[in-house]
Amino acid sequence: MDHKTPVTTYVGLDISLAETHICVLDQDGTRLYQGAVPSDPDALADIVQRKAPNCERIGLETGATTPWLWRALRGRGLPVICIDARHASRALSMRKNKTDKNDAQGLAELMRIGWFKEANVRSPQTQYVRSLLTARYQLRMSRKDVLNQMRGVVKSFGLFAGSTATRRFPAMVQEIIQDNPQFGSLLAPLLAVHEALTRQIAVYEDELKNIAERDPDARRIMTVPGIGYLVALAFMTAVDDPARFSSSNKLGPYLGLAPRVRQSGETNWSAGIGHAPDKMMRSYLYQAATVVLTKTASWSALKAWGLRVYKRSGFKRAAVAVARKLAVIMHAIWINGTEFEYSQKGKAA
Repeated sequence: MDHKTPVTTYVGLDISLAETHICVLDQDGTRLYQGAVPSDPDALADIVQRKAPNCERIGLETGATTPWLWRALRGRGLPVICIDARHASRALSMRKNKTDKNDAQGLAELMRIGWFKEANVRSPQTQYVRSLLTARYQLRMSRKDVLNQMRGVVKSFGLFAGSTATRRFPAMVQEIIQDNPQFGSLLAPLLAVHEALTRQIAVYEDELKNIAERDPDARRIMTVPGIGYLVALAFMTAVDDPARFSSSNKLGPYLGLAPRVRQSGETNWSAGIGHAPDKMMRSYLYQAATVVLTKTASWSALKAWGLRVYKRSGFKRAAVAVARKLAVIMHAIWINGTEFEYSQKGKAA
């Protein structure tokens, strides 16, 4: 009796909210199946098990529903891989026509040849904390927009309430309303929105503080100068698993804090820091570095090093360099289970 060797297959999933396009290729690149099913773990698992029973890799891109589907399919024992959408888009863009069907086939092809960059999928708890941080960050941005709107309104009438960066700005706007009651119907709703946003931001901050206080790793990371609970939690949720990085020095490029380099033949070009996949994290690290350079009173080797860079290359480069160093220090503390150490001369890195 002739027993055929099972065909090794590779699957690409192009996910949208309602449905997912699926493509199955064999090891030679021959298309065995193409179709679409609802974006539901049971439906996806069923079609893969029926159409690709000897599947070696299943590829899907990073996206809003990816963590949920990735965990669900992994839980069903399927070899699903989450790949970096930015990396995949460069490969998929080479196709003449961009359609969901073509993207699914392109992802299957990437799985077949092994040309992909695997992305980390956060654990449910990490995703929860990250969502809290993101929600707070978005509310802060909304509050900033409201403040700028109020400032623009009063300026257009020749009235000035000072800088929106000061905490007294809303009070100064209230004083303008008292002195100019005709502006009450214009400015009072904006003030009410500002107050509501401030209250809800405080709710998120209280929850995040409690999480940081209960987490021993976060408490150790917060011993680093300039690092508070927000930066510590943002860093931990950005990294998720510190063991993913074989060296702490890899954190700089990962967080978009390393200079861009182009080298080919006789050309060797470098410029400022590159694209930031996590803008919130890079912003927090830059702010923390600014605190180290300008507000930290105690002497530290970290601050002394940063000030030398400042004197040599200017504040912006120094702040980026210190931000990069902070990421390295936090990762090392997290991995080693230690705390920031202080020298005899003061608090030092």
